[in-house]
Amino acid sequence: MTDYLNQELQQIREQGLFRTLRRMDAASDPETVLEGKKILLFSSNNYLGLANDSRMKEKAIEAINQFGTGSGGSRLTTGNLSLHEQLERDIASFKGKEASLVFSSGFLANVGIISTLMKKGDVILSDSLNHASIIDGCRLSKADTVIYNHVDMNDLEKKLQSVTSYQRRLIVTDGVFSMDGNIAPLPAIVSLAKKYGAMVMVDDAHSTGILGKTGAGTAEHFGLTHQIDLLMGTLSKSIGAEGGYVAASQSLIQYLRNKARTFIFQTALSPSVVAASIEGIRIIREERERSVRLLENAEFLRNGLKKSGFTLVDGSTPILAVLIGSAQDAVRFSKRLEEEGIFAPAIRPPTVPEGMSRIRLTIMATHRQEQLEYALHTFVKIGKEMNFLSTKNVMQSK
Repeated sequence: MTDYLNQELQQIREQGLFRTLRRMDAASDPETVLEGKKILLFSSNNYLGLANDSRMKEKAIEAINQFGTGSGGSRLTTGNLSLHEQLERDIASFKGKEASLVFSSGFLANVGIISTLMKKGDVILSDSLNHASIIDGCRLSKADTVIYNHVDMNDLEKKLQSVTSYQRRLIVTDGVFSMDGNIAPLPAIVSLAKKYGAMVMVDDAHSTGILGKTGAGTAEHFGLTHQIDLLMGTLSKSIGAEGGYVAASQSLIQYLRNKARTFIFQTALSPSVVAASIEGIRIIREERERSVRLLENAEFLRNGLKKSGFTLVDGSTPILAVLIGSAQDAVRFSKRLEEEGIFAPAIRPPTVPEGMSRIRLTIMATHRQEQLEYALHTFVKIGKEMNFLSTKNVMQSK
């Protein structure tokens, strides 16, 4: 067995796909400490900068003082605290739904929701670039899964036409795609769902707190809150804490509470995390200027990189996918960034398709202008070194 594992690991190394853990020695702020070295962070999902907000920490400490450090059990035994119930009420209100259910992670939420709701004789239509947790939820369900081309509504309609004999149909999509940063065409998806009698589930992990008038995500952004059956999301990105959730009708939430294995058999979130999540949602709803500043920061860097000659996936969110090509080149580019004081890891297969390796930049509302300008300058410098940019493009960007 050891020989086999070593051979596999050597092959992974040769393909430029070997992964290691990097140690963070400080909070997820624009300037942090990576393995003892100060560095600018451009890879965190802490979009609004709330993970290190003093108000969040105060609420977490208060919860520890009142309830202790752990929940003590699953929600259906001894782990259901008043804090959990308050958080679920707040999520439902925030998302404009009747009720919500909190899971211990976003991954557990997607796996639990999909595998519980969809049965043999049902069919799931899933975008080809959906998150791994959605893919695993589909695999664990007893329903058939049909993959449609990424945000291709013509292909989705063809696939819907081919599955009319199934008992139930569910279209599931990321709201904002985590590796590309583009937004799902929800109006077209909802229209097709109505036409072919399908339910719609949206994973809003990367849009909650950012898109929409109140920050409720892609459904609110498009004015479709009441036409989406399931709004799933996480507490670990803009909200600045940890965990996952789904907001939906009262009957659907009750069904999941009684049937979803990843909820029933999982220890409840700790009191400090739940209290911080409650505070994070409050701040997001009351301080909308954070998301405005975030989107302005992202637009500045996106425009600068494009003008300099880099190829980016089209988008308007804080996720900037700077396409490099091979896994080896992406790793080399990321290493040079780190040498220049910027941490932005390479994203490689199997996370993205072959030949589509990239530097995935994530912007924060708390990035300062001089930090954004330094990142742009550094990208241009390395792009020229590695022959990704022509001299003409570099000169035009100055």
